[in-house]
Amino acid sequence: MAGIKKENFEKTIDGKNVSLFNLVNDNGLEMNVTNYGAKVVSLHVPDKNGKFIDIVTGYNHINDYLKSNEIYFGAAIGRVGNRIAKGKFSLNSTEYKLALNNGPNHLHGGVKGFHAVVWDAVQSDKSTLELTYQAKDMEEGYPGNLQVKMVYKLTNNNEFSIEYFATTDKETICNLTHHSYFNLTGDGTDTILDHVLKLNADAFTASDDNLIPSGEIVPVEGTPLDFRKEEVIGSRIEDDFKALKQGMGYDHNFVLNIKPGEIGLAASVYSPLSGIKMEILTDQPGVQFYSGNWMDGTETGKTGHAYMKRSALCLETQHFPDSPNHPEFQGIELKPGETYRHTCIHRFSIVG
Repeated sequence: MAGIKKENFEKTIDGKNVSLFNLVNDNGLEMNVTNYGAKVVSLHVPDKNGKFIDIVTGYNHINDYLKSNEIYFGAAIGRVGNRIAKGKFSLNSTEYKLALNNGPNHLHGGVKGFHAVVWDAVQSDKSTLELTYQAKDMEEGYPGNLQVKMVYKLTNNNEFSIEYFATTDKETICNLTHHSYFNLTGDGTDTILDHVLKLNADAFTASDDNLIPSGEIVPVEGTPLDFRKEEVIGSRIEDDFKALKQGMGYDHNFVLNIKPGEIGLAASVYSPLSGIKMEILTDQPGVQFYSGNWMDGTETGKTGHAYMKRSALCLETQHFPDSPNHPEFQGIELKPGETYRHTCIHRFSIVG
């Protein structure tokens, strides 16, 4: 159980049992997941010396998750990930109003999004966990009863894969993602500013000061958001560039060079200290790169170290933010009889 006590996650929330599940592959990769928010609590992978280290933020006890200000650590995100401007969208000429939980906007499914509900969980084998949840019609303001299934798996190719599926009984919108915070040097160690990142993206979606897209697709060429070649994350993060100032660092949706319907490489990142490299593969059109700008040292994680500013990063595969209000973006509407599908693969290896 990688040092985390299963009994620390035994609790009843909203009348449902919360537990901790332990996944392993044949190569020794190990991951702990709680069905509260479908959160990845720990993920141990080998470094260049063969030592297994934990590379995600999290806590040793369910009560710490419940009182934390960092509510998205390791979580499933939905019914719609990222921001919706002014918490409003229209569908079939009906306007729907959502919670405003991020300044003037709606973020990551609302106050009690998928990150804060108890999922039903079944572990089918040592490396696979199936998580299901039914979001009720008008839950957090969204129409339709949405049935969601996610499959977390540690493959023997040293991958943490997520397969998402969703169906609805009424037309709705759906854009699921995953929100683990990674530090490939090891959880609780320094910042991720020395990590080397590459993004398979020629452009990003320009935003206003509230990180709501303007609708403009902007080339990354000649900007600090150009990661088409490997770049040290900290090398340009403080540049005098409008998009960086808006996000307090990197917090941007990148437009991926992946053909619709295909699974392609979205990003790769590695730590020069540990040698651990993570590649992200997906079939989604975008990835949100967040450099942990709002982490402030007030949260203490599994190792007893405070989570300081930029001590972890996120790479969230997704459709574009505020898509329901931008007909020029790919739509996220889901109709009865259709199935939402989304694949995200985290592949681990060693460099150097």
